[in-house]
Amino acid sequence: MRIVVCVKHVPDIQSERALGPDGRVVRDQGDGTLNELDENALEAALALVEEHGGEVVALTVGPDDAVDAVRKGLQMGAEQAVHVLDDAVAGSDVFGTATVLAAAIRRIGADAPVDLVVTGMAGLDGLTSLLPSALAAELDLPQLTLAAELTVADGAVTVRRELDHASEVLTAPLPALVSVTDQANDPRYPNFKGIMAARKKPVDVLTLADLGVDPASVGGDAAWTEVVEAAPRPPRENRVLVNDDGEAGLRLAAWLVENKLV
Repeated sequence: MRIVVCVKHVPDIQSERALGPDGRVVRDQGDGTLNELDENALEAALALVEEHGGEVVALTVGPDDAVDAVRKGLQMGAEQAVHVLDDAVAGSDVFGTATVLAAAIRRIGADAPVDLVVTGMAGLDGLTSLLPSALAAELDLPQLTLAAELTVADGAVTVRRELDHASEVLTAPLPALVSVTDQANDPRYPNFKGIMAARKKPVDVLTLADLGVDPASVGGDAAWTEVVEAAPRPPRENRVLVNDDGEAGLRLAAWLVENKLV
């Protein structure tokens, strides 16, 4: 089977983040990493290919340094990497991004059919969780989102989804789109052999012209959303620091009762 995994290069969540005057996240050169939840998507796809055979294609959209995301996919075991690189994409919202990704997936599928598209449940920079649904709509595929487990058998994909008070099992025929949570698996670490093999694998670079996408349909000017105002998070006030002298638990319990939190 042939699986496309959409991955994203995001700012390091441990570093200070800021929005520029254009309302976009300031992305310093070299200050970024593969979105952690996309590692779960890659692991899910690689496990399916190890079981059923086939190949994994890592796909990303972004500026020059976004190539690091698909290179990490190659290191983990993906066979092919595709990077959509075009200045006109800058500033795209989730709908513009879905348009570009869908066009790239159709381009990939022109070589050989794509059986499954896998994504992480969210990007840790925006945390909207909207991209999987928007992409499924663009591709006209059934979507099985927030999967904590997925299997493929008899031409269909089945996922288990954990809700607050229930567990759902959903099945859809292939081709389909699945987004996975961090409960789906424990992503593998690239080993030395995988890192060295990844150096020999090329990354296919595509532009909007290659994909037949009108630049006017994506980018900041075509975005459906706009950042109107942003400010740094204010410092926390009225904090109470307690030195544990053996009775910190009792003092915490008393505070919770006093504030009617239990």
